[in-house]
Amino acid sequence: MTNFSLDPLDLAALLSSRVCHDVISPVGAIVNGLEVLEEERDAEMRGHALALIKSSANEASARLQFCRLAFGAAGSKGASIDTGDAELVTRQLIADERTQLLWSIPRALMSKNKVKLLLNLCLLADAAIPRGGVISVSSTGEDDGLAFKIEAKGVNARVAANVPRLLEGESEEGAIDARAIQAYYAGLVSKACAMRVVVSGEPELVTIEAVPTQVRTAGSDNSAESAAA
Repeated sequence: MTNFSLDPLDLAALLSSRVCHDVISPVGAIVNGLEVLEEERDAEMRGHALALIKSSANEASARLQFCRLAFGAAGSKGASIDTGDAELVTRQLIADERTQLLWSIPRALMSKNKVKLLLNLCLLADAAIPRGGVISVSSTGEDDGLAFKIEAKGVNARVAANVPRLLEGESEEGAIDARAIQAYYAGLVSKACAMRVVVSGEPELVTIEAVPTQVRTAGSDNSAESAAA
């Protein structure tokens, strides 16, 4: 296992690739819908095309708004973000007919990096239940004692085997690509917040916790391995 550090330009390029990957599908669907409108005269088909354009535009907007907070600057250095805004963009991105979001974090202003960490952990939780399920988001403590807990419940819930190591800044190959950059980036943000991310798993449940670096959770020594099993 290799501990490595990305060049800032490479990090920016990989994050940009990740964002483009997230929005290219709904934007492509909008283009397809517009082409149908240009060529189709059947009223029913035009109605389907308009519905596709509307749903795809909403999806693209939701993904961009989420990425703006999760990866973007979102204000000047040291800025705070309303956790209500974080909840809104997460609901727009995650909550659908397959996945239910239970958000239990009080509305308050929180440091920018901690909100970015929270949103990135929600992305990891969503990826852990590709067939859908329930994602529960909560917090305890405040200021330097703040901790996050995200639980993802669903059929065959699991994190990818490399995620716990990427969160620690490690890679088996000593390199990273756009598919893995989000977990690595979450680890960078956690370090900037003086927090450590701990992943644990059991049948149909993945738990992701971010705790202050001076706090150790029970079973943290082997939790990463059990989640990736």
